[in-house]
Amino acid sequence: MVENYLRSTGFYHVSRTGLIRGFYPLLAVLVERWRPETHLFILPMGEVTVTLENVTHIFGLPIDGEPVSGWTDSSNDFVQSQSIAIFGHQPALSSSSKSYIKLDWVRTIRDSEPLDTEESIKRYIRCQIFCLLGSTLFTDKSTAYAHAKALCHASRYDTKEMDGPLNLLFVWAWERLLCIAPVPRQSLPPVEIPVAMRWSRPYRSKAWLSKTVEVFRQEIDNMDEFVWRSYEGLIILDELHGHIEVCDIVAPLLSFECVEWHPANRVMRQFGYAQPPRQ
Repeated sequence: MVENYLRSTGFYHVSRTGLIRGFYPLLAVLVERWRPETHLFILPMGEVTVTLENVTHIFGLPIDGEPVSGWTDSSNDFVQSQSIAIFGHQPALSSSSKSYIKLDWVRTIRDSEPLDTEESIKRYIRCQIFCLLGSTLFTDKSTAYAHAKALCHASRYDTKEMDGPLNLLFVWAWERLLCIAPVPRQSLPPVEIPVAMRWSRPYRSKAWLSKTVEVFRQEIDNMDEFVWRSYEGLIILDELHGHIEVCDIVAPLLSFECVEWHPANRVMRQFGYAQPPRQ
């Protein structure tokens, strides 16, 4: 029954991804290649980016739906009342000006649910989704297109850290830039949705872990292969067919204060089409 509820929310597949371990030197080199003005990476073979198609394949998430909008309130009273309504418990909050709910507290509540009634199962599902949002998907728990905003912020010279769904970025890069992947593709499990499962806790050799920013930079500079269509032959799940059909749309992506264009027209080769010359 838990699986059925998770499927109905659209979060079942992403809940199976497991832990994706990133690597700072590789992240630093990818950030160097990012252009904030176009939201594209500049590689030797042209412009590429993380698209909505990648979100569906890598995480198994639906991509077509209503925008996430509304107002936010971080006051103690609001957070307390919403926690009781959603989780059935009142959390211990910080004394700072803004209140936060710790993921460890939510995990404790989730794991203590007996799952013996429908309401208990629903509370468990709410906790599970909250944990996914706070860890696997958006580490800053803010915007649905956080990776674009985070990369734009990180590309500034004075930025020391970044947030956003970096596991999406790493899996996207490893599936396409074979020269920088931690393990050979043929040694991975067969591809299925969510593709991120293939990269959950893979063996990473000492040689790969010893690579520096300079090494990754040189490998990308000298790369002669980019996998444009890494999902060929992948079985698309019935519930995701309608979402895949609109993955090449050029449209604004809306989430609270963040509005970012999905630049599919700039990366048509990633959808299996010829890239027309720019006007």
